[in-house]
Amino acid sequence: QVQLVESGGGMVQAGGSLRLSCVASGRTFSSYAMGWFRQAPGKEREFVAAISWTGDSKYYTDAVKGRFTISRDNAKKTVYLQMNSLKPEDTAVYYCAAATSVSGSYSSYDYWGQGTQVTVSS
Repeated sequence: QVQLVESGGGMVQAGGSLRLSCVASGRTFSSYAMGWFRQAPGKEREFVAAISWTGDSKYYTDAVKGRFTISRDNAKKTVYLQMNSLKPEDTAVYYCAAATSVSGSYSSYDYWGQGTQVTVSS
């Protein structure tokens, strides 16, 4: 079992930055790939970024490449999402999730956090 708690969301102006954190409980965090997803009002949940359990492999959706960076600290059982050059279209609830292998597919993830709201004003 893995429990995930996100933090770091908030309101920021376009062009600003936020760093999201997701802290995991459980002893097997380091064996899970981690992902970030987001869901805007009226839209389906979409993949944002993922990182392998070693941190060596990282994947991003095209919309955030060059602006967002995913990283992890297995000693702290934490995964991060550094978001720079934020745009109003980045506004969404952001969720972290854990999977047994790195994936961009929602259905591959077994554990989910409760989400944190990110609002980007123009």
